Amino acid sequence: MEILDAIETKARLPYPELADSIREVMEGRREGKLDAPSRLVLSLPERGNLLVMPAADDELAITKLVTVHPANAEHELPTIQGEVVVMEARTGTRLGILDGAAVTAKRTAALSLLAARTLAPHPDGPLLIVGAGTQARSHLEAFREGLGVSEVLLTSRTVERAVSLAEHARSLGMGARVVDGPEEALDEVSLVVTATTSQEPILPEEIPEGIFVAAVGAFDPEMAELPPGLVGSSSVVVDTIEGVREEAGDLIQAEHAGAFGWEDATQLEDALLWSDKPGGTIVFKSVGHALWDLAAARTAFGS
Repeated sequence: MEILDAIETKARLPYPELADSIREVMEGRREGKLDAPSRLVLSLPERGNLLVMPAADDELAITKLVTVHPANAEHELPTIQGEVVVMEARTGTRLGILDGAAVTAKRTAALSLLAARTLAPHPDGPLLIVGAGTQARSHLEAFREGLGVSEVLLTSRTVERAVSLAEHARSLGMGARVVDGPEEALDEVSLVVTATTSQEPILPEEIPEGIFVAAVGAFDPEMAELPPGLVGSSSVVVDTIEGVREEAGDLIQAEHAGAFGWEDATQLEDALLWSDKPGGTIVFKSVGHALWDLAAARTAFGS
């Protein structure tokens, strides 16, 4: 059995290949060939959560065990920690253990990459990233590798981290600069990624039309990166309806405000069938699903 650390796990998960694997898994889910139970969530101290997520196909079975502690960022500790155990579905033979935080970072960004490929009117950027943590870095890399984005604008409440991420972007051959806030950059970009743990909206109610927004930070009902007005005026696509209805604070709060209804949201697996991209502003909201981790296991172990 292979035990892969974070570096080895990331090396097994190139973003374009992982996005293709997620597409295949979504197609299987849409056709009724694949599914996974709702993840088990247990509350922990300091706004933490313990997540348990199993999934399987005919070849592989996985269980992902993850802890999420947003308050850790204030103490320079990892926000997400965990493992993904990968097994042969027919025999239960353990094939390996992937680093859970690396899988989460890579598959979340690859999912956003797939959504941007499918939905964004101008998928080559420029790109604005709000936040400067792990998800901000992985989305920067995914959009560079998978979309060819060559220019990025960065903003974060911790300026030093935004400056460090800008340096990383330049090491990838990108043009990068740090801005004071999203409003300073929205007229210049066609892609936006929000990757924060904010409990208050960080984007304005109105943004220029034609922007694709991947909102990946808010993962419980009390968190919201997007205001109700922006959600209500956008075409909303989600990774799974059942997941966002329970966990996506952005959408839950927009619904409570009367700006949005769940019938207005389309799952990405269905949007993949659209012949034309939607007009106006596009919001893609994801909270994660065990099948996306199965897609990562497929990629890492060649299934």
